[in-house]
Amino acid sequence: MALALLIFLAPALGVPGEEMLQDTLKSAIVSFGALLAGLLFFWQRGTSGSSAAKARHAGDATLLDPRLRGDDVSGLDRLRGDDVSDAPVQWHAVMLLPLALLLYSLASMAWAHRYLAGVETVRWFVFGLLVWLGLNTLTRERLPWLAAGVHAGAAVAALWAVLQFWFDWRFFPQGPRPASTFINRNFFAEFAVCALPFGMVLLARARRDPVIALLGGSSGLVILAILMTGTRSALIALWLQLLVLLPLIGWRYRRQFAFIAWSGTQRALAWGLLAGVVLIGGMVPTGSPAIAGEGRGFTALERAVARTQEIRPGDESLNIRIVMWRATLRMIADRPVAGVGAGAWEEELPLYQTAGSQIETDFYVHNEFLQLVAEFGVMGWVVLALLTAWLLQAAWRTLRLTGKEGQGQNAQGQDAQAEAPWRAILLTALLALMVVSNIGFPWRLASTGALFALCLGALAASDARLGFTGRTGAAPLPWRPVYSSAAVIVLSALLVVAAFITRQAAISEYKLVSATRMALGITASGDPNNPRWNQSKAQLLRMVREGVAINPHYRKVTPMVADELARWGDWANAVWIWESVLSSRPKIVAITTNVARGYAAMGQPDRARDYLMRAKRLAPDAPAVRSLEVVLLARSGQEAQALALARDALAGNIADFDLVNATVALATRAEDFTLAQQALELRLRGWPERRVETWLQMGQLYEIGFKDPAKALEAYGKALDLAPAPHRAQLRPHVPQAYWQKLVEAGRAPA
Repeated sequence: MALALLIFLAPALGVPGEEMLQDTLKSAIVSFGALLAGLLFFWQRGTSGSSAAKARHAGDATLLDPRLRGDDVSGLDRLRGDDVSDAPVQWHAVMLLPLALLLYSLASMAWAHRYLAGVETVRWFVFGLLVWLGLNTLTRERLPWLAAGVHAGAAVAALWAVLQFWFDWRFFPQGPRPASTFINRNFFAEFAVCALPFGMVLLARARRDPVIALLGGSSGLVILAILMTGTRSALIALWLQLLVLLPLIGWRYRRQFAFIAWSGTQRALAWGLLAGVVLIGGMVPTGSPAIAGEGRGFTALERAVARTQEIRPGDESLNIRIVMWRATLRMIADRPVAGVGAGAWEEELPLYQTAGSQIETDFYVHNEFLQLVAEFGVMGWVVLALLTAWLLQAAWRTLRLTGKEGQGQNAQGQDAQAEAPWRAILLTALLALMVVSNIGFPWRLASTGALFALCLGALAASDARLGFTGRTGAAPLPWRPVYSSAAVIVLSALLVVAAFITRQAAISEYKLVSATRMALGITASGDPNNPRWNQSKAQLLRMVREGVAINPHYRKVTPMVADELARWGDWANAVWIWESVLSSRPKIVAITTNVARGYAAMGQPDRARDYLMRAKRLAPDAPAVRSLEVVLLARSGQEAQALALARDALAGNIADFDLVNATVALATRAEDFTLAQQALELRLRGWPERRVETWLQMGQLYEIGFKDPAKALEAYGKALDLAPAPHRAQLRPHVPQAYWQKLVEAGRAPA
C-alpha cells in the first residue's frame, strides 16, 4: 500500500552526509509518495470507470448493479470492502481545514512574503492530498497495513537512535543526539511518540508467537529510544499513553483484541520482551561523549527521570520559548484579523521583540497553535476551533460505539464495535501530536506532518463507514471518469514539477553546505589567510554564488559562510552574502548590523550608517544595534558620545560581546576605569569561555589604571590558573616581567 510505504520510508531513511538537510529528503519522500499515491488512486478509478462504462454499454447491468442481484448494499457494506476502485469518492468536512489554509496561503503570496507563502501553499496541498487519500483508501481492512508502515518506520528510526546513544554511531549527521534520521532528537521523539499507539495496537491484535515477539520487542525499542532523547514534551505524551490511554483502550476494547485469548506463554513473551527491552536497555550507559557531557544522565532511564523532573516553569529552554511566545502574542494582537501571512512569522518577528531581545536563529514559534493564529489570523482561529470540535466529537462518538447490548447480533453493530479500537488509536496518536505541538513544530516536519494528515484521513474514512454524515461528516461526491483522467494529468504534471524543485533544492543545498564546511575547515586551520587556501576560497565563493542563484531565500546555511569570511577579514565577500540574505529577509537585525560593520571595516561610513538606521528602525534597543552605534560613533571620532551611549546600554542591561569590548576600550582611553572594570566583570559573567583573556585585561587595568599591584598580580594569576597547563607559557608576552617572576616564584607560572 502506497501510503503505508510512504510513512515507513520517511522516518526510516536519512541522508548519510551533510550536503543535504534531513528534512529535505523526508519532504521529497512525502511529496513524491503523496503524488504517486494520488496518481495510482485516480488511475485505478479512471480505468475502473472506463470498464464500467463499457459494461453498461454492453447491457450487462446485472453485473454492475448489486441491487439487481439482490445484494445488501447498505452504506457500511459498500464501504467495508478492501476494493475501493468502485466505491463512491468521498468528501468529508475535515477536508475544508487544509483547503482553507491552502487557499489563504496562496492568497497571502500577493501581500506577504511570497516565497514563504508559496512554501506553505505547497505544504498544505500535500497535507490535504494525504487527508483526501486517507479518506478514500483507508478501509478498515487496510488500517493494519497503515499501522504496520507507521510502526516499522518508527522502529527502524528508533534502532538508529539506540545505536547513536549506545555506540556513538555517526552514519547520519546529528545536532542534539540521539536524533536518528531527524538531525534533532526533539523531531525524532515527537514522531516516535505519535507512532507508538500503532505498534501497540498491532501487538494487541497479534496471534502468532513470532509476530508477538517481533512487535513486543520493536515497541519496546520505540519506547526506549524516546527515553534516550529526554525530550520533555514527548515524555509527557509517553507517560499519558502508557499510564492512562493505552491501558484504558486495552481494557475497554479487550473483546476486539487478540491478547485476551493469549496463553500464559504468549503474555510472558509479549510483555517480557517489551519490558525487558525498556528496562535492561534503559540501564545501558551511553557511549556518546556528547550525550554524557550534557550531565542529564548516562542511561536512558536516568535521562527520562531527570528530564521529567525538569518540567517546570523555570526551565531555561522553556523560558526561551516563552520569550518567543510573548513576541508572537504581540504579533497576534497587532494583526488579529489577517495575520502576518502564511509562513511569515520568521520574517515579521523582529518587529515584535522586546527591547534587548533577539531571537533570530529560530524559524518557528515552537507552538503550532500560536504560529497558525499569528500567520493566518481569524482563519487560524476558525481552523483550530473546528479541528478541536471535530476531534472532540469523534472522541464522543467513539466512546458510544461499544457497550450497547445486542449490537453484536447484527452486522452494523459488529462493524461499529470493530471501528471503535481503531478510532481510539487514531485519536490517541492525534492527542500525542497536540501535546508535542505546544512546545514544538511537528506539523512542519515532513514525517510527523504526514502522520498527522493520515490520521485525520483515516478517522474521516471511519466516519464514512459508520454513516456519520451532515455538516461535520462524510458524503459521496458525484464523480465521473473524466474527473479521474483530469486528476491523472494534473498529478503527472505536478510530479515533473516536484522532481525539478527537488533537484534544484538538492543542488543548492549541496553547494551551500559544501561551501560552509570548507569555510569552517579553513577557519579551524588557525591560519585562514595563508595563500595555500586561495584556491579553496575561490571554490567556496563560486559554490555560494551558484547556490544563491538557485535559491536566494536559503537563510539557514548561507550566513554561516559570511560569518567565517568576516573572521578572515574578507569583508567584501561577507557583505554581499549577508546582503543576499537580506534581499529575502530584510528584517533580520543581526545580519543588518553585520552588513553595517562590514561597510565600516571597508571604509564606507555612509553605507554603514544607512544600515545602522535600518537596524534602529527594526529594533532600536537590540544589543547588536547599540554596540554597532557605539562602534560607528567611536570610529567617526565621537568617542565621548559613544562612551555615554555605552554607559547607558550597560545600565539598561543591554549588551553583547562587541558592546562590552567597545566599552572597555572607550572607558580605558577616557580613564573611566570603574566603567571599564564593570564591563570586564560583565564579560566574565556572560562569556566565561573568554575568561583567560578577560583576566589578562583586568590585570592591565589594575596595574595601569587603578595602580593596584596586588590586584593586578592576582588577576594575572587567575588568567594563568584558568589557562591549560601546556598553553601557559604562551601568556608570557601579555604579563609584565615583574609580575611573571612573582608568579613563577609562587609556582603559578612556568619558569
